[in-house]
Amino acid sequence: MSVQSPTGELALTRLPGGTLVVRLAGAWRLDHGLPPLHELRRELREATPARIAFEGEGLTHWDSAVVAFLAGASSIARESGIPIDRSGLPEGLRRLLDLAEAVPEKDDAKDGSNIDDFVHRLGEKAIETHRLFRSDLQFLGHLALTVGRAFRGRARFRGSDLAYLIQQNGFEALPIVTLVTFLLGLILAFVGAIQLQTFGATIFVADLVGVAMVRDMGALITGIIMAGRSGAAFAAQLGSMKVTQEIDALETMSISSMDFLVLPRIAALFLMMPLLTLYGDAMGILGGAFVGVSMLDLSLVEYLFQTADAVSMSHVVGGVFKGAVYGALIAIAGCLRGVQCGRSSSAVGEAATAAVVTGIVAIIVACGVFAFAFYVLGI
Repeated sequence: MSVQSPTGELALTRLPGGTLVVRLAGAWRLDHGLPPLHELRRELREATPARIAFEGEGLTHWDSAVVAFLAGASSIARESGIPIDRSGLPEGLRRLLDLAEAVPEKDDAKDGSNIDDFVHRLGEKAIETHRLFRSDLQFLGHLALTVGRAFRGRARFRGSDLAYLIQQNGFEALPIVTLVTFLLGLILAFVGAIQLQTFGATIFVADLVGVAMVRDMGALITGIIMAGRSGAAFAAQLGSMKVTQEIDALETMSISSMDFLVLPRIAALFLMMPLLTLYGDAMGILGGAFVGVSMLDLSLVEYLFQTADAVSMSHVVGGVFKGAVYGALIAIAGCLRGVQCGRSSSAVGEAATAAVVTGIVAIIVACGVFAFAFYVLGI
């Protein structure tokens, strides 16, 4: 039997004495793909030979592809208890095979050879979850003590760091907040106009956009933006400091990393998020006004007066309060994942990703809690 494969030619011949001769010819190159072993298995299933002899006189060019094939064929023969003869192979190829087989195979080298059972994996996952939960509680406990020291005026951090973080997470975040919230106002106006035009009540697009932005969407979208922008940055900064042992150096000098690194970041985002929320509300209302003026034949003054009538002070205060809470949650999530970061470069990226996910999930959960609480309170 002769098989022409992309890697070369394989011929299987049975001799009268019960010997199966495996002849290799042509160019066997790894970049053409690994050679097949199914023909050899099929031949062995039909009838078990007395021995297997390999011949490689016809090989022209070869690399590790032929070594992989011969090692696999030898393994199949040994599993079936069939003796093998490699005297017909080139000397260099025989030495490579001897060298490859001289290294003992790892226990988990084959797929499925050391797969943990379900109960074992479940136990490991439970232990890891418990460890992370304890780490989260320890961080929150240290943070509570740090906030207490801050209120007593005993927290140690530099005012210049706080000012820089306020600038970085306030003024420098305005462009992205402007773009996203303005487009969100456009989208809300379009969605509302499609339905309200049916009833000839396009003026109420101003009510829809104004109340939605000020009450919920402004704080929510701004929080999601800052989770991706500042939360990831906090985790990457603290994670890099942990990798380079800067945090260890601070602790060695009796400087609390919670005071010096974590507290200014939480304070900066807690202070800036209400202002960014108000700014995002204004941009969203302007986005809705753009649709109302350019497509719904509403005047700008009429649109703004309708928005002012629909939006109450309780809506504004509630949205600002949500923004402040979202800011604290984002900063805590970013600093938490940064402090929990491992000591490798890849761990920094994983910490940044975890910070974004944790921050967004915390914001969504808090939004649901606020929605229920405001409904119960009638706000």
